[in-house]
Amino acid sequence: MNLKTFVAIAFALLALSVPVLAFAQPGGPGQGMRMHGDFEWYYTVKGVLSTVNLVLLVVLLLLFLGVYSDTHSEFAVGLIIFTLAMMTYAITSNPWLQSGFGFRASGLGPFAFFPDLFTLIALVVLIFFAFRYR
Repeated sequence: MNLKTFVAIAFALLALSVPVLAFAQPGGPGQGMRMHGDFEWYYTVKGVLSTVNLVLLVVLLLLFLGVYSDTHSEFAVGLIIFTLAMMTYAITSNPWLQSGFGFRASGLGPFAFFPDLFTLIALVVLIFFAFRYR
């Protein structure tokens, strides 16, 4: 897979995640996390990043399952377990899921979404190399 195809897939995944913003609108499932001012924006960004990370992790899981089916390597099993753990993190750290259970955002400002941003960068690198060397 060349770089242009990878970038196209990445932008397609981001475009598909944009409708998730509807959850942060008044009256939607994200109602429990409504806050004043910039905090609302930070948690909306965190929700989008968490959702994009989850989509990328599903892609990685499928890639690693393919590697395991080809090689039956213990390392591939480790990558699958790592991906499942990261998927659990992406699901449980999503503020929309948390607000669905009645928990409110805590007001961390931009530090609310920095971990998800760095996770996104790491996942993009992992997917790039997984596609490149597959």
